[in-house]
Amino acid sequence: MFWGKMMWSRRVIRISKACIASVILLPLSFFINANETPAKAVYIGATGGTGDLQQAIEQAADGDTLYIRPGRYAAVPDTFTETLCGNCENHQTPVKASRGFYVHDKALYLVGLSRDSVILITNAGYGVFFENSRGSLVHNLTITGGQRDPDGAATDAGIVARYSTVIVTNCTIRDNTHRPDSIVVGIGGVFGRENSELYIVGNLIENNGWDGIALYRGASAVITDNIIATGRGAGIGITWDATATVFRNRVSGYWKGIGTFGATRAVVRNNLVFDNLGWGIIATGTSYLDCANNVVYHNGNCGFGLWSPQATGRVTNCVFAANGWRDMWVCPCVGVWNNGHPFLFPFSHNIIWNNKDGAFEGMPDLIDVDGNLAVDPRFADTLNFIPAPGSPMIDAGNPELTDPDGTTSDIGLYGGPNAKQPAVHKEDDTTGIPPDQ
Repeated sequence: MFWGKMMWSRRVIRISKACIASVILLPLSFFINANETPAKAVYIGATGGTGDLQQAIEQAADGDTLYIRPGRYAAVPDTFTETLCGNCENHQTPVKASRGFYVHDKALYLVGLSRDSVILITNAGYGVFFENSRGSLVHNLTITGGQRDPDGAATDAGIVARYSTVIVTNCTIRDNTHRPDSIVVGIGGVFGRENSELYIVGNLIENNGWDGIALYRGASAVITDNIIATGRGAGIGITWDATATVFRNRVSGYWKGIGTFGATRAVVRNNLVFDNLGWGIIATGTSYLDCANNVVYHNGNCGFGLWSPQATGRVTNCVFAANGWRDMWVCPCVGVWNNGHPFLFPFSHNIIWNNKDGAFEGMPDLIDVDGNLAVDPRFADTLNFIPAPGSPMIDAGNPELTDPDGTTSDIGLYGGPNAKQPAVHKEDDTTGIPPDQ
């Protein structure tokens, strides 16, 4: 049994200063060659220095840190044509797009001195665009005000990365909602493209016009401890041949929750997926999905969907409860829906409870088989989903997994090896930032 005092905040997921500091310092120690010119710290905004953020980006050298003072920084958008399309059937499809703040051919650290008052207004489809940028950091900023590109194939988002390695932490990416009626897709939160590696940790991604986080061709990401709320599309979409580690996120208010598509590979654990219109979690295509210790609660249609006979993986230690509150749209209103081969997706030690049209559809009834239960999980509340005293989730998990304290794993968010108890930190985390100059 392990859940300690871990709490979900309505606004931000609280992460320890030590954790944030380690993330900030990672590129400094990992990406910079000791024989190169030492990096500089440049202050942007009022009280001296430059107020033109894009000009500062262009003038900065590889490895420099731009400390951005409170203020509103508006980009002048630049249109361009990509030779590759991130989400087209033919990868080699030209796409017309626009970019706001553009970091390319070098690594930079963009650090706000106050997250809520350092506001980047991107005025573009690709809001903060990293290209050929290995070892960049975005920390403590608000990114907003995107403008949807007319070309529906453009992968518009607050942050877009191609051929880059980028850490995104303690940022707010919100209200990128501009979209002409003629285009279905909007502007998302953070999108990874060709040959990019992203570390997306402890952010608030809220009220945007498309997927919260999307990974396209050749992208990989570690996605942990984010609040991803209120948008169109999927909260987290892992597509084409991308790979992802997805731990301890809170996903709500989207059309759909977390999905693996195409030939992707993903480990999805200890996530809370709730109040989405369609499915909670799905696997389709030839993807592999390790789905463990997730709570999938009160989604409009099915809690979990196996949508392809070629998809493989496992589902264990999860709770699928109270799903199916709206008419069938993308899948039946059940806890678990199978449109594939269940023997390719072992299903064990889960709780399936109070879903509108039953526990299963398209597969055998697995209640009381392999540790699966049809019982009230007995949450202490439906904000943090902590097990109440005597909850059947406690110590009822997969014996192949243990909790962080070495005991038998619990079912749900606070069980399994990736359960975590974050310490409290201030919303404006300035760990590692030197005094203003």
